Amino acid sequence: MVTVIATVTCTSGHRNDFLAEFHKIVPAVRQEDGCLEYGPTVDAATDIGNQHVDENRVTIVEKWESLDALKAHLVAPHMQAYRPKVKDYVQSSELRVLETA
Repeated sequence: MVTVIATVTCTSGHRNDFLAEFHKIVPAVRQEDGCLEYGPTVDAATDIGNQHVDENRVTIVEKWESLDALKAHLVAPHMQAYRPKVKDYVQSSELRVLETA
C-alpha cells in the first residue's frame, strides 16, 4: 500500500473554485482499481500552537493498493480532463508518495 499526501496551494481567493471542481472527480477516482481512500481536506482552525493554518491550502489524502494503481490514476481520462479545469486555481502543488516505515 502507498499513501499519498498531495498539497495544493490555491491562488488567493480560489480555494472554493478548486474544491468545486475537485469534488466532481472524487466519485470516479474512488471507483478506480486499487483506490482505498481519496479525498480533500482543509486546515482546521484550532488553538494548537504548532499548527499553521493556510486558507489557500488543500491537502488531498490518498491510499492506493500499489504504486501501479497510483500511476494508472495519474493518467486516467478523468484526471486528464480535470487538470485544465483547475490550472488557473492552482498556484503550486507538491506530491509526497509514502510507504509504511
